[in-house]
Amino acid sequence: MSNNITPIPPGERTMNGLDFFLLWAGAGISLAEIMAGGFLAPLGFGMGILAILVGHLIGNSLFAAGGLIGSSYGIPAMVSTRPAFGVRGSYLGALLNILQLIGWTAIMLIVAARAADSLGQHYLGASYLQLWTVIIGLATTAWAWAGRYSWPRLQKLVTTLLILFSLYMTYVIFRGPGWGHLWATGSDGSLGFGLATDLVIAMPLSWLPLAADYSRFARDNGSSFAGSWLGYFLASSWMYILGLGATLATGSADPIPMMLGLGLGLPALYIIFFSTVTTTFMDVYSAAISSLDLFSGWNERHTTMAVGLAGTLIALLFPMEAYENFLLLIGGAFCPLFGIVLTDYFIYRRGRLEVDNLFGRGAFWYTGGVNLAAVIIWLLGFLFFQWLTRTGFPLGASVPSLVVTGGVYYVAMFFYRQPAWRPGITRQHEGK
Repeated sequence: MSNNITPIPPGERTMNGLDFFLLWAGAGISLAEIMAGGFLAPLGFGMGILAILVGHLIGNSLFAAGGLIGSSYGIPAMVSTRPAFGVRGSYLGALLNILQLIGWTAIMLIVAARAADSLGQHYLGASYLQLWTVIIGLATTAWAWAGRYSWPRLQKLVTTLLILFSLYMTYVIFRGPGWGHLWATGSDGSLGFGLATDLVIAMPLSWLPLAADYSRFARDNGSSFAGSWLGYFLASSWMYILGLGATLATGSADPIPMMLGLGLGLPALYIIFFSTVTTTFMDVYSAAISSLDLFSGWNERHTTMAVGLAGTLIALLFPMEAYENFLLLIGGAFCPLFGIVLTDYFIYRRGRLEVDNLFGRGAFWYTGGVNLAAVIIWLLGFLFFQWLTRTGFPLGASVPSLVVTGGVYYVAMFFYRQPAWRPGITRQHEGK
């Protein structure tokens, strides 16, 4: 078994609370979050801010809870699905995660390259879209390849500057219309509060399949949970509010035209470039780590480089619109999946795992390596998520599908018993 997928020993877990704060603040400061905030404009400014805060309170808590499994046992996210799904049962989740992360890498590169190219056309009078895609793609790949010992140092400098530039961008956006004008805007009735909140919840929940990949390097649970929760909550909420305010003030959530109008090309380019790198490198690295769940003998850094180059190549060859809906469909699978994982860990097993069992040497080696009950319930949960999405359920689809799927799994596990276990191994939760 490769050391890349086995647990990180406690003595090698070096990241502290500040490291996690800057890591996830860097992930939260992005053009994607600003544009997502613009989708809430039909609610008006006051109700939009309320939806942003409520959505992040819920989504962030679930996302950070997923990271606790990693920080407790030093294991990556896809390995954390093995207690519920079995060793081989985790492979389907890992495969879907690889597909979605490579896809989202390409989408983020396309969005950033288009924004950078619009700046380039303004100042240079020519378009270099493919060149921007390659430059940002290579920088993102290099950042992911640098590894956990380099991330804290890189994030401290870059994220601090991102925060400073974002503060100035906030001033630019809200200076013109004034706060009084924005607070006066009300809902136009085209977007319900529940669905708006679900749009917010979906963003931190999208990081659930990645959280433990980074929290496994934490010195302790508290620093990982608090740093991750605060870093992402503050940065992502801030970007959502920027997008909301910009859309209400100008009709567009894109801050670039506004920055160009004030001659602030350099700060805008810095935000585009480094906010993409500090967000997207996490997609690249986690796709590589998920690959190791399937192919444990692969080299972590070589796989990271391959994933980054694959995402860059896809961004060069295909338009974003060609696969965005497909990626959103895949993303819907992870709410019910982690509904099962979080229920299994926090409620069914009460936070206790035997790490050896995670690697096929004990009670998590279900018959055939798959917990069939968990897989079936996951599939039903995914269908339930899609049904909620299509019917416009007032509370959205993310949290209801996560909670209902987890509840069904909890009940089912009291009746479902695997007929065969490895000789000489007793069940960890015998007698519960």
